[in-house]
Amino acid sequence: MKLKRKNRRGFLESSASSDLPFLLIIYFIVIAGFNLNTGFLINLPAKDSTRLIHRDDLIRFALDMNGNIIYDNRIITISDADNIISAAQEINPHLALMLTIDPQARWQRVVSFVELAQDLAVETFSFSMRRDTP
Repeated sequence: MKLKRKNRRGFLESSASSDLPFLLIIYFIVIAGFNLNTGFLINLPAKDSTRLIHRDDLIRFALDMNGNIIYDNRIITISDADNIISAAQEINPHLALMLTIDPQARWQRVVSFVELAQDLAVETFSFSMRRDTP
């Protein structure tokens, strides 16, 4: 006696194949909720906005190619920069901080300085790459 076999439908013909994209969408939506963004929150100015900064409100630092912080033509440490910025903020709460970076400087030193400015809640922070290298 020969038993009848049911014809099996392929994966593409079954209803399970239509469930798979739906489940993948749900999966990625759930996973996206667990992504943590631990970057910097920097408020960028509007494109057409201009802000005048008085010379007394501006404090300038530089990073040389070795990652040294330079202030007033002398090399200082990050804690010295912290003290200088904190003292300047007590005198002038609308302090603007400007950092000039040597293109050869290590990026971690730049990040450390940006973190310092963020920790001290500097209202205006600007940085630029130095164009002329000695």
